[in-house]
Amino acid sequence: MKASTLFGKLYLIPTTLGEMNPEEVLPHTIKRTIDFIDHYIVENEKTARRFIKSVHPEKKQPELKLFSLNKHTDVSEHNEFIKPLLEGKNMGLMSEAGCPGVADPGAVIVKLAHEKGIQVVPLVGPSSILLAMMASGMNGQSFAFNGYLPIDKSDKKTAIKNLEKLSHDKNQSQLFIETPYRNNKFLEDLLQILQPNTLLCVACDITLPTEFIKTQSVNQWKKNKVDLHNRPCIFIIHKMN
Repeated sequence: MKASTLFGKLYLIPTTLGEMNPEEVLPHTIKRTIDFIDHYIVENEKTARRFIKSVHPEKKQPELKLFSLNKHTDVSEHNEFIKPLLEGKNMGLMSEAGCPGVADPGAVIVKLAHEKGIQVVPLVGPSSILLAMMASGMNGQSFAFNGYLPIDKSDKKTAIKNLEKLSHDKNQSQLFIETPYRNNKFLEDLLQILQPNTLLCVACDITLPTEFIKTQSVNQWKKNKVDLHNRPCIFIIHKMN
């Protein structure tokens, strides 16, 4: 469907990956965009308002209209959220951290916008997935993001082994994440399940002052200790030929 000139545009607005000065990682385009947008779809209204204020302190907060999109949002509300777009108003879609629509619930709104013929405008900003991949030294030509692995111990073990095999068979790096407070236990599980020569990259606190990114074999990891508790992490594995 061709985008209608009568509709507003949906701007995909990246945010920082943690508490830091937005000017360190975000282009001035973000402030310019926020300047003319008053309607937003966000994961958390409080943190979204704080982010907008940090980027554009002059923006009048009472004039902002924010819709919350998260795991508690009913599908029936999605069409209500995009009404301003259909009325000709521009809207911003923001993730809690990083790029909206990538490992983020905002993808459903982007899909709906395309279905309605609304123009989608992605803006430049930090993606923890791409930044981790860039810094890993693994196969940037072929990789896959797998999100969260199963919580059940047996299912998780099977998933890890399957992804390790897939990385070897397809020469494809495999990325995944874990809930931050489970990171240390998850790393222990990886070191117990993966083959000694499999490469493992741990990338956490990306772009922050505490950033830590390291790639080495599972065997080498077993000789080193690192505390990942409550630190947003990307894990990447690749069993080499």
